[in-house]
Amino acid sequence: MSGPVVAVVGPTATGKSDLGVALALALGGEVVNADAMQLYRGMDIGTAKVTDAERRGVPHHQLDVLEVEEDASVAAYQRAARADVEAITGRGLRAVVVGGSGLYVRALLDRMELAPVDPEVRAQLEARAEAEGTGVLHDELAALDPAAASTIGRQNTRRVVRALEVITLTGRPWTASLPEQEYVRPAVQLGLDCDRAVLDERVARRVERMWDRGLVAEVVGLAPRLGRTARRAVGYAEVLAALRGERTLDDARAGVVAGTRRLARKQMGWFGRDPRVHWLDAQDPDLVGRALDLVAQADDGRLADPGSRRRTLGS
Repeated sequence: MSGPVVAVVGPTATGKSDLGVALALALGGEVVNADAMQLYRGMDIGTAKVTDAERRGVPHHQLDVLEVEEDASVAAYQRAARADVEAITGRGLRAVVVGGSGLYVRALLDRMELAPVDPEVRAQLEARAEAEGTGVLHDELAALDPAAASTIGRQNTRRVVRALEVITLTGRPWTASLPEQEYVRPAVQLGLDCDRAVLDERVARRVERMWDRGLVAEVVGLAPRLGRTARRAVGYAEVLAALRGERTLDDARAGVVAGTRRLARKQMGWFGRDPRVHWLDAQDPDLVGRALDLVAQADDGRLADPGSRRRTLGS
């Protein structure tokens, strides 16, 4: 019997990929990616995608499955990733989900009926956002669904447009379409966190490595083909702006650091609201051992819901 799905979640730059590989090796498993930008073929350096060597022979699924011209779809991901999990467990192996894209993790693990999509409605809303400003649409969202507006940033065009699209198509609040905190199959979520100052330094070092490995050249090569979703990714958006002459490369580099730090805090906010996550210190020298102990407890039914006992080091 393969046991519950293991999900390694949390902010970027905390070491989720390395822990996921270690757990897969120890448990006899395979990794299913849950990072939306790592779905894209060719977006390797800017997404910190695990290399073949870093995978250490562990099969990885949902990496390099989209062309950069395509828009990522949560619905398509849900179908494909759940099929991967089903196939892995069907072989008697352990599925190890790894990623920091909260909605994708929830779509894979939880009961979630995805709201409909209408490209024409979305295009109309995006045109309005460009012509009138996202703030105007956010005000409309606040009138229609105050709960949604309170959780979506006023300048987050993509999410404001999506919320209004769902309301237009369903006649119901966007928040009504959010997933329930109920697993579709047994799972245990392990969250990685660390002190904020430490995480900020990790982010700075990661961006430095990306620059050294050739992030700018990667973006130059992909730029003519980057679609709407891919070009908004942290790291790519900033370099594209520099290539257009809107900022210097040094400023773009600083922007990638700042953007990645903001992303990490958003991810912490998302996963920090899920009381089912068992938090671990990313700097713990016995991190793998502690994670395996939690998995063992989940396997034999001894693992209690962390509930109010959860903690995050940076909060």
